[in-house]
Amino acid sequence: MKKVLVLGAGLVAGPLVKYLLDDPDFSVTVADMILDQAERAVAGRPNGKARQLSVEDSKGLQAAVEASNLVVSLLPAVMHPKVASACVAAGVDLVTASYAGPAMQEFDGPARQKGIILLNEMGLDPGIDHMEAMRIIKRTHDLGGKIISFVSYCGGLPAPEANTNPFGYKFSWSPKGVLLAARNEARFLKDGREVFLPADRLFAGPEIINIQNLGAFEAYPNRDSLAYREIYGIQEARTVLRGTLRYPGWSETMKAVQDLGLLSETIGDWRGTTAAGFLRKTAGLKENENVGTAVSSRLGLDPRSRVTDRLEWLGLFDDRPLLLETGSPLDIMTALMKERLKYEKGERDMIVLQHEFLAEFPGGKREKIKSTLVDFGRPKGDSAMSRTVGYPAAIGARLILEGKIPLSGVRVPVHPEIFEPVLEELNDLGIRFVEHTGRIHG
Repeated sequence: MKKVLVLGAGLVAGPLVKYLLDDPDFSVTVADMILDQAERAVAGRPNGKARQLSVEDSKGLQAAVEASNLVVSLLPAVMHPKVASACVAAGVDLVTASYAGPAMQEFDGPARQKGIILLNEMGLDPGIDHMEAMRIIKRTHDLGGKIISFVSYCGGLPAPEANTNPFGYKFSWSPKGVLLAARNEARFLKDGREVFLPADRLFAGPEIINIQNLGAFEAYPNRDSLAYREIYGIQEARTVLRGTLRYPGWSETMKAVQDLGLLSETIGDWRGTTAAGFLRKTAGLKENENVGTAVSSRLGLDPRSRVTDRLEWLGLFDDRPLLLETGSPLDIMTALMKERLKYEKGERDMIVLQHEFLAEFPGGKREKIKSTLVDFGRPKGDSAMSRTVGYPAAIGARLILEGKIPLSGVRVPVHPEIFEPVLEELNDLGIRFVEHTGRIHG
């Protein structure tokens, strides 16, 4: 029986753990700092075990890894290099749903020497987005075609009927991760020209994207899209852009949050401070002025603007004590948003992922290819986010354990040996893309 160690039992762990436990050939240990969370994930299954474990416990982590055939890490991305180090030392394969950043890439050589795979970006975004993109890119290249343009947007959002707060957003994954992403700069290619957006301009000019049957969404760039010309093998492309989808209004509000300094990671002492006091101090507002008026003046907005209304709804103008006594402004905002932007019992979340390609084929024929995934959470069941993040990682883990991915080193799912079987099984699990192709004349 193959032994799998799952690190982290948070919001997206459920479907992954259940998938692995459903295989009689696997025994699964779920480890989390909070034992109750691990126990809920295991749900009393006979081939499952819950245990309490902190990644900071280096000896405990190493021992747990050495007792396993494969590790799946659902921990925050900053913790993955430590897990990768333990896996390389033990010669144990690793799967994560996070970006394979520079710190992870340093393990590529050692992992190859050990003959193990550190398979990253096996979630939704990154993950399913790569796999569907590569499916269409491979097909196009196999037909002798070229990808002239690739534009992709993805968002995890409340389903339309659950879109009930002024932010148009609720958390189905790490709240801090969402806010940290708002600090990223962005690079992309547009009509052959490289475009750079510093973090403070990320939300300045969102595009409006229409998704069939769902309406209009805001779209803004995500991280470094330039790298994907090489990663996807589309060096011929003149436009390459990967971005994020949100309901209208998100960008102007997050721009205000940025401008007020509320995403700073500078640690402060907030004992005895109210939410309004925190806002005044962080944003440098005048003490003797109404906080709403001061915020509006600082941002150059009408006091009755939608942005001001959203910040007030969040509780930033309140005279109640903060939820945290110490931490950074980003930590304070995470706590406030986690409290207010949450799903109520029975509400559904929604995943929207859309790729648009412009492909050119021999003879000058051009096609516009659009591939769209829309998935909804199950009321009183798994969220769409947990399904679309958990299942790809779980399928990847199974394929590795069954010897069906003959690769080593630090990898992402752009190889046919990975994306073809994973997409096929996701389709069987109801996570399906709808593709539309139209010929462009002239």
